[in-house]
Amino acid sequence: MKHINFLIILLTILLFSSCEDVVQIDLKTDSPRLVIEAAINWQKNTIGHIQKIKLTTTTNYYDNLVPVVSGATVFLTNSSNVVFNFLEMPKTGEYICTNFIPKIDESYTLTIINNGETYLATESLKSIAPIDEIFQNNEGGFTGNDIEIKTYYKDPANETNYYLYKYSYSNQVTQNYYADEDTFFQGNTFFSISQSDNLKVGDEVNVTHYGISKQYYNYMNVLVSIAGGNGGGPFQSPPATVRGNIINITNKENYPLGYFSLSEVDNKSYTIQ
Repeated sequence: MKHINFLIILLTILLFSSCEDVVQIDLKTDSPRLVIEAAINWQKNTIGHIQKIKLTTTTNYYDNLVPVVSGATVFLTNSSNVVFNFLEMPKTGEYICTNFIPKIDESYTLTIINNGETYLATESLKSIAPIDEIFQNNEGGFTGNDIEIKTYYKDPANETNYYLYKYSYSNQVTQNYYADEDTFFQGNTFFSISQSDNLKVGDEVNVTHYGISKQYYNYMNVLVSIAGGNGGGPFQSPPATVRGNIINITNKENYPLGYFSLSEVDNKSYTIQ
């Protein structure tokens, strides 16, 4: 019996000791891909000259640092062949343009040359309806007991519009994104809505509306469905299975991640009462 009891104790110690070990799974790592954060956002009623594009690469799952891409050539070209150069802030992977000229419905082509390969994408800059009013509802959500924010605007008539809504909250790290189209409210007053059930008095909510293209609307719907509406943002590296509109014309197999978008933007902040 003593031998049996000793064996049980020994197995128990080994079992609990093994539970404390960190198990690192040997994940298969693909070759690094270029990640392009190229969201050109023109804040409503501003000049919009300063814009930024960021280049990084994918990395190993267990790596804490995201590698930046330096030394690339980055520029935009409009339909009149005016070139807007983006120059890197040294060693940051952030490329800045200080003389960009935004124009609604203008077509722009993004060109990135990196490691002998050329990446291209073309998009047009879409307008956004101004935010008119933010309304607080204290009987929102599924339970009818949550604080809910609705942000109202007047959708333009006689044209099809696509929207991206972003809600940021002072009491949480994650943000809510979702895309919308005006099929069922064209020409009428409509709203976006907060999707947080943790709002309380004193919290600040920042609401941003983006005018987007139909292609970007489709792309964002896929991303939001994967992320569940939350995340660091659509302008960070998306899941590898979701391809954007940027093409590697030198080597199509070495496709990049990310999306090139141009949006007029309106935003407002609201403090929960």
